[in-house]
Amino acid sequence: MPAPMDVTYFDPQPDTLPPTFASPFDHGEPHPLARRAADELIARVRGRPSLDAPGGGKMFGVLVVAAPDGRIGYLRGFSGMLDGEWQVTGFVPPLYDGAVRDAIWPAGQHQLRALELALRALATSPEHAAIRAAHAAVVVRHAAELAALRARHRDQRAERHVAREIIRNATTLHALDQASRGDAAERGADTHHALDQASRGDAAERRRLVAAHEAELAAFAARLDAIDGERVRLERQGAAESRTLMKQVHDSYVIDNARGERRPLRDLFAPGEPPAGAGDCAGPKLLGHAYRTGLVPIALAELWWGAPPISGGRRAGQFYPSCRGKCGPILPFMLEGLPHAAPPVFGADPIAAGEPRVVFEDPWLVVVDKPCGLLSVPGRSGLLGDSVVTRLRARYPEAAVAHRLDLDTSGLLVAAKDPATCVALQRAFARREVDKRYAAWLDGVVARDHGTVELALRVDLDDRPRQIHDPEHGKPAVTEWRVVERTASRTRVALVPRTGRTHQLRVHAAHPLGIGAPITGDRLYGRAAARLALHAEALAFTHPHTQRRIELVRPAPF
Repeated sequence: MPAPMDVTYFDPQPDTLPPTFASPFDHGEPHPLARRAADELIARVRGRPSLDAPGGGKMFGVLVVAAPDGRIGYLRGFSGMLDGEWQVTGFVPPLYDGAVRDAIWPAGQHQLRALELALRALATSPEHAAIRAAHAAVVVRHAAELAALRARHRDQRAERHVAREIIRNATTLHALDQASRGDAAERGADTHHALDQASRGDAAERRRLVAAHEAELAAFAARLDAIDGERVRLERQGAAESRTLMKQVHDSYVIDNARGERRPLRDLFAPGEPPAGAGDCAGPKLLGHAYRTGLVPIALAELWWGAPPISGGRRAGQFYPSCRGKCGPILPFMLEGLPHAAPPVFGADPIAAGEPRVVFEDPWLVVVDKPCGLLSVPGRSGLLGDSVVTRLRARYPEAAVAHRLDLDTSGLLVAAKDPATCVALQRAFARREVDKRYAAWLDGVVARDHGTVELALRVDLDDRPRQIHDPEHGKPAVTEWRVVERTASRTRVALVPRTGRTHQLRVHAAHPLGIGAPITGDRLYGRAAARLALHAEALAFTHPHTQRRIELVRPAPF
């Protein structure tokens, strides 16, 4: 088989190759050959206006391969589309069957576009806008009429109250004789009856006004219901046709592995449905093209280039592992038959038996200094059972942590020895009655001396457990920070979280709208290192039983 023409060959050819194909889910640095290929890719895409536009960056990938003639080179790929195109000269093609996609995509997109235009026309229709404006005006007028009626009735009730007081006083005057009091009582009864009638008249008037309002609004309701019904119908039709189109699109993807086996994309996600963009990431595209052209994969690297995404979490020139949501079910199959390293299992490294060390203890609670690499609680999958809770329960059977620290974060962690104390402590954390301060080194020199970051966060559904900034669907997150020390390349900061979102400090440090410098050693939001330079160094809270203020400090080990 002749060597494929889309391979860029190294010159000079390398003397050494990696002993095995690294896991695409590894957060470590790529092999030097992959880094060399990545540098050449960056030189190729540098300066593309679309990539430098706000939020316009993209994940790219390089795959070092061995050609059938023995030469070593690499392939280039990108996730999704580049400048609106699926196929770009110099990059591997997508995994889908082009003929199948061409047969279904244009017609499907045309229909979806027609529905989108129909919805837009419905939303911007002058006739519908006039109906809604008239309805809104009627609602405002009704409110004003009802308010005026209530005010008039309130004044009339006050007048009737005064009249009743006058009658009551007149009938109880001691100066009147028996006959006069009788006449007064009779006149008072007549007046009371008239006042009661007036009161009932007010209630009837209010009922008549409300009924008239309801009748007037009923005419609008039928017209508004027709508009809303058409909108709902179009939305449902669009959702159904979109699902049908995506099913047909997914059916056009066939995934290869190193054994020469092929499986439909949908089978790899069964019994669920593939998420949008599954199969379009750089890694699967590169491996698929290598297999189909007789190339042997040697090393893979995926990196971000261009402006960071609006959600944050990506920096130009930084290498990242393959995503779990879309690539997690695909890449293990694609690597079958190719000798490769197993995915890393974070939290599986042995931790000394004496950890975590106790900082404070009494009959109700214990505060420990959690080491980096030890989970706060056992992992959900059951693969990782070692944790702070597991170790504490060897001594205190009912021990439970009142809050959590990330696996990679070290520092002060509070645990309760009984359920009642745990509930009280968790309530204090939820009410933000616990003061916390973290120490961290950031990669980069931060110009400002202090500040407050307010960026709402949510989980990245395609790449758990990463968190992203989402101002619409995210939960509020607030962090105060100040610079403690600066070096030529790093900044030491004190971080005070005012909320307790997952990975809050890590995202707020790395995000361009936050501090703008990732925490040193952050494998998720920055660059991996020996450890994450984040430590919970200070903790202060009111003891739930003694009401004594507990203030603890544990200096960072870095």
